[in-house]
Amino acid sequence: MRLFSQVLGRVIPVVLLIASCTDGRAPQATIQFEVPADQDGLWYKGNTHAHTTMSDGDSPPEYVARWYKEHGYDFLVLSDHNVFTDPQSLSHLVDSTFLLIPGEELTSSFEAVAVHVNGLNIPHVLEAQTSSTLVGTIQANVDAVREVEGVPHINHPNFRWSFGAKELAQIERDRLLEISNGHPAVHNEGGEDSPGLEEIWDILLSNGKRIYGIAVDDAHHFQGEFAPDRANPGRGWVTVRAQNLDATALMEALEAGHFYSSTGVELSDILITRDRLEVYIQRESDFRYTTMFIGEGGQILSESIENPAIFELVTNVGYVRARVRDSAGRVAWTQPVFVIEH
Repeated sequence: MRLFSQVLGRVIPVVLLIASCTDGRAPQATIQFEVPADQDGLWYKGNTHAHTTMSDGDSPPEYVARWYKEHGYDFLVLSDHNVFTDPQSLSHLVDSTFLLIPGEELTSSFEAVAVHVNGLNIPHVLEAQTSSTLVGTIQANVDAVREVEGVPHINHPNFRWSFGAKELAQIERDRLLEISNGHPAVHNEGGEDSPGLEEIWDILLSNGKRIYGIAVDDAHHFQGEFAPDRANPGRGWVTVRAQNLDATALMEALEAGHFYSSTGVELSDILITRDRLEVYIQRESDFRYTTMFIGEGGQILSESIENPAIFELVTNVGYVRARVRDSAGRVAWTQPVFVIEH
């Protein structure tokens, strides 16, 4: 990831030092992490982006839902393009261990640019929106989801190189952005002068936008070969900490950033205190793990091979998030913990 010092027209200080107060001057503000009020609850694994034969997937809704249930997922959103699948039609698959949350991928465009916004926990099909500008089109689809008290997440900005941080910085009432998408046509890592999705996330965070990063499958291909050039399931998910396996509780937790995202690495816990971020890794076999703590400007603040990996806050770095990579290249991302002064 490139370290940037100027984004969206604003200079980003990499580190702001807290001055000593021993010279007789009035004490300056102290800093601390913004500690969540509730760090209890259970961890629930889910995917919020998957397709069936109701749009452009290769398997019917029951097959897709059953795949996720049988592979250890706790919840799933079926997000077909401009199609709503009522979870009641699959109620025989739902039990105390598996939840289907209603959803849709609102699929629109501005000129040649693809605009796809997922609506999570919506009551019925929503009409995809258009507008006279690209930003207006994205915003209109976010608003359509909010108007029915659903939760929007903006999908794959780098699909067809559609838009980037400049446009996303202008969107309001959005809290979730895809930072990893398992579809082979999504350019997660960016290219040439277009930043990758994780870098876009840091640009937005560094300019004061509170937004959380999700990983998804965007699965289309459940039949036949599982291969890098096919959109297979199991490539990206979120693990949400909530009080129970309930759609409302899960949505509230997602929008509060009480989750981590993954392409394969599993965490057993994330603990936040006033001055520490602790990441507990669930080790698998003989894999090795490296945790990078990242702050404002995309700066790598520290690196750890310990478990738990611990970051101690001593200066105002804006926010801190962790990226845990294993020796197979799989990754988990924690959500940013914001630094506040008081």
